[in-house]
Amino acid sequence: MGRVPAPSAEDVDRAVLAAREAFDNGPWPHTEPAERAAVLRRIADGLEARAGELAETITAENATPISISRASQVLGAIPHLRFYADLAEGYAFHETRDGVQSRAAVLKEPVGVVAGIVPWNGPLVLALMKLAPALAAGCTFVCKPPPETPLAFAVLAEVCTAAGLPEGVLSILAGDRETGRGLVTHPGVDKVAFTGSTDAGKWIMGECARRIKRVSLELGGKSAAIILDDADAATAVGQLLPMATMLSGRCACSSPVSWSPGPSDGAGGHLL
Repeated sequence: MGRVPAPSAEDVDRAVLAAREAFDNGPWPHTEPAERAAVLRRIADGLEARAGELAETITAENATPISISRASQVLGAIPHLRFYADLAEGYAFHETRDGVQSRAAVLKEPVGVVAGIVPWNGPLVLALMKLAPALAAGCTFVCKPPPETPLAFAVLAEVCTAAGLPEGVLSILAGDRETGRGLVTHPGVDKVAFTGSTDAGKWIMGECARRIKRVSLELGGKSAAIILDDADAATAVGQLLPMATMLSGRCACSSPVSWSPGPSDGAGGHLL
């Protein structure tokens, strides 16, 4: 149904160097938070305008039912951009704090080049969960979608370009695990954000530790939920099952559930 170029080790190096140049010498890290927020909102608007195309593409690539593609994979992904746009506008990147005998200036800066590695079951939503906060903070980003679901990312690239994202701030490499390894171990990458298996996460954590490189991991597990004593178990199971079986069981998520008041104190039941 489509073709994308398979990235080589040289492509990984070029993408990281472009992100490094854009961070070290480009305008994005020094752009005012309100301006970065405006770009994020334009990206959100652009993706929203092409939501139907994106949903159909994701469904064709990984067989997500079209209703879930529309609601969760696309329309559920876009709000991340607007949330972090709002957060960036009101965030205290610079502040002064009073000490015991002096005052301290606190400056919060973007970490640098971020490598985001996402799986095929929720490619766009999991990418935006990483990309939106990175862009809001002023970071540059190299995204590695899986080779099974690369086509929606062509739309993302077009929308980001049209929204005014500067050159080099975002690169997309739809490669296999060797591409991911190249990003994790590249000396030009300052942080790795990964969603995937626990075994791969262990390796990534070890490599990042060796390089004193920041890392965030979203690993394994299958729709874990804790049902507390004041919850009705039958209701809980009934409402958890659709989350556990969604996308043929290939999603690891559960959902908050509303309970009837308890018999003793009128408090609602709980699900974590």
